[in-house]
Amino acid sequence: MVEIPKSHADILDSTALAHVGTVNPDGSPQVTPIWFNHADGHILINSAEGRKKDRNMRARPEVGLSIVDPNNAYRYLGIQGTVVEITAEGGEAHIHELAHKYMGRDYPNINANETRVIYKIEPTRVWTMG
Repeated sequence: MVEIPKSHADILDSTALAHVGTVNPDGSPQVTPIWFNHADGHILINSAEGRKKDRNMRARPEVGLSIVDPNNAYRYLGIQGTVVEITAEGGEAHIHELAHKYMGRDYPNINANETRVIYKIEPTRVWTMG
């Protein structure tokens, strides 16, 4: 696993969105801005089972992320990585945790018909700017 440089690690604790790129079945890119947090060197994101990015990451676990410092648009992290774990265990609690980071409250859009899923991304390449 590649570590996030200390010079840019603060971006991971900010309220910056991560733009996550996945690969569609036809090889074209799919990019989504998404909430994230991190633990033990991994980036953690959350989505609902069955969505486009969920299907893409299950079939093709290689992803790219761009995370721009919300205080300086010319300072950012670029991450290439692999989804090393996908689990529904703790998925709903995780989306609430992310909502507290970004909104200061529980996630307001819980849908009883959806299963929330956590994706654990292991960085394989990291670059920085600014």
